[in-house]
Amino acid sequence: MSVRFYQYPKCSNCRKAAKWLKEHGVKAESIDISQQPPGKEELRKMLGYMGGNMRKLFNTSGLQYRELKLKDRLPTLSDANAIDLLAGNGMLVKRPFLLTDKGGTVGFREEVWKDLV
Repeated sequence: MSVRFYQYPKCSNCRKAAKWLKEHGVKAESIDISQQPPGKEELRKMLGYMGGNMRKLFNTSGLQYRELKLKDRLPTLSDANAIDLLAGNGMLVKRPFLLTDKGGTVGFREEVWKDLV
């Protein structure tokens, strides 16, 4: 099974998720989201898993989200422009960001992750 785990090492939820993966014997490709954000194709896939809700892909509590005033801008952005923003700046992406052969999710909710790995 292919498991891609985008995380930010300083994020407590990401550390919790990494620990959970290890405890459950899941071999995952761990990627620092600040150095290598998910690609546009991965983001489009995740958008589908999130029911087309673009806001769910954004780290809405992040500093850069606030600095770019995305709360106000996001409703008027096209999906293509929003995907471009996310692919260009991993700190805007909600994390942890997990993609597997079974699907994907953002954030760490153990019950959801159990179904995906």
